[in-house]
Amino acid sequence: MPANPQPFVARPTVQIDGQEVERVTRLLVGMTMHEQQGGLSSLELRFTNVASLTDGGAEIAFDAGGDLRLGAAVTVGGGDATSPAEIFRGTITGLEAIHQRGKPPELALLAEDALQKARLKRRSRVFEDQSLADIVRQIAGEHGLTPQVSGLDQNFGPQVQMNETDLGFLRRLLTRVDADLQVVGTDLQVSARSGVQRGQIDLDAGRDFHFARALADFAHQASGTTVKGWDVRNGQAISVNGQDNAAGPGEGARGGGLLEQALGSRTEHTGRLAVFNDAEARALADTTRNGRARQFLTLHAVAGGNPSLRVGTHVRVTGLGRWFANTYYVTETRHLFDLESGYRTEFRAECAFLGTA
Repeated sequence: MPANPQPFVARPTVQIDGQEVERVTRLLVGMTMHEQQGGLSSLELRFTNVASLTDGGAEIAFDAGGDLRLGAAVTVGGGDATSPAEIFRGTITGLEAIHQRGKPPELALLAEDALQKARLKRRSRVFEDQSLADIVRQIAGEHGLTPQVSGLDQNFGPQVQMNETDLGFLRRLLTRVDADLQVVGTDLQVSARSGVQRGQIDLDAGRDFHFARALADFAHQASGTTVKGWDVRNGQAISVNGQDNAAGPGEGARGGGLLEQALGSRTEHTGRLAVFNDAEARALADTTRNGRARQFLTLHAVAGGNPSLRVGTHVRVTGLGRWFANTYYVTETRHLFDLESGYRTEFRAECAFLGTA
């Protein structure tokens, strides 16, 4: 053990336009960084907006012409402040003054990651004969992002973006084939859900959680899924059954099987979405069945601040009994900081399996 061990400081680090600003760091009083499936992370930082001067006076800490401005780049690190891990990189899109009687004034900084441009850009166009991966690469390039695409070589024929934002269009295409997108730095990472694993960590409920609620629920389970349509090119009907083939991490009894044993079979038919060939129908049927299966066991928890808890992380949870001890896939996180409770991470996760004896 070192003679003079350095203390662990879990205060977020903040850079504005690539530079740490002493006043920004010193007056930070709160943080919420939110990320979810489908991309576009958002950030709120709150600062005390009054600063003491060396002559004993005071001034507004952040004002026009100062360190914070709309359009500036902001980067936030989490974990030990002496060696932080980046949890957010984006652009300041909002500034908000907060005044409450009996408390010092505050300024809130609002930011979004690099998908913000894709959220704002709305278009109508047709992609004639391109794979899903080709469409992702084109849109990524249009927004200055480096595409990192795994798989997605399906070509379902012409794809129409009709008065949709680029982000909304991407989300619609990828959701139908059980894929997700996230921005990491300036990379647009896109792959099937079954191929996503942004690290694995172990958490024990008794040691690591401030709060946890795990739920096994039949409400959204199905023992089968079907999709029907019409293949215009070949002039024939389409009818497919979905396969439970991408359940995600974990092990144990599957929700669909337990449902069938307890209450009988329950088949879900997806009729609201049009499909134009067998491959597209099969992808949609599989997506529907796998998505239902993964929602069988859900976890909502608040842990000590951990920058490794990100969407796509596999979390091996113990301390909740045999039913709920399993490996979960994180679907949503909020990295939180304030002066009262310190740094903590709230997250939601899912697993297709119920533990057995």
